[in-house]
Amino acid sequence: MSTAVARTSARLRTKLLLLEPELRGATAHMWRAGDLLPRYRAYLCAMHAVIRASVPLMELALRRTSERRGDPLAEPLAAYLAEHIQEEADHDAWLLEDLRAAGSTPGEALGPLPPPDVAALVGPQYYWIEHHHPVALLGYIAVLEGYAPAPGLTGRIAALTGLPAAALRTVREHAALDTGHLDELHALLDRLPLTREQEAAVAVSALHSLDALTRLFVRLGRSAPAPPPRGAGPTPPTGVTR
Repeated sequence: MSTAVARTSARLRTKLLLLEPELRGATAHMWRAGDLLPRYRAYLCAMHAVIRASVPLMELALRRTSERRGDPLAEPLAAYLAEHIQEEADHDAWLLEDLRAAGSTPGEALGPLPPPDVAALVGPQYYWIEHHHPVALLGYIAVLEGYAPAPGLTGRIAALTGLPAAALRTVREHAALDTGHLDELHALLDRLPLTREQEAAVAVSALHSLDALTRLFVRLGRSAPAPPPRGAGPTPPTGVTR
């Protein structure tokens, strides 16, 4: 009796499961009830620092992909990136609008040097695009799309902070949008003629991104005691936005 070979997307999801418990613990602690309003504002600033790099990253990957003449990945990867650039346009502006509605100012996101944990999340993608292969970026996208805000997170933030709907647009929209975007990415991974080395590059990018994202959320939630051990409570909502 033969067994079906797992698809590329399924293999990637299996690898990411290894790091999920740490992410869940970090997000549970970050979204705890006490003093949530200042943490939410800090979250918006951090996510702006991440998301404002999304379109430039994809534009760079698209340029480098277009230069790879004869590469069997070039045409489908370029088509995906061109479409996804349009889908992700102006999402950084949403965050600035949310920040303003949450009683802060865009300057709090735009003025300071982006923190090292943001650079550690985003920066490797530039290197891998330039010095390895643009396909590595798909691992990063898989993490940001795959760990989007849960549908109930918007209501939780509103209830605990008293913020209006205008301050929650990015979380609300990405809870609805990112499932479809993740399905599109998985379909692309499953039809790309990836070599073993190229699939490994996507996986390394994804695993690094999930670990770096966890470290970012740990820092955002650091103003109170550490989260409980694994298995000590229900699975919390995540909070990645794109």
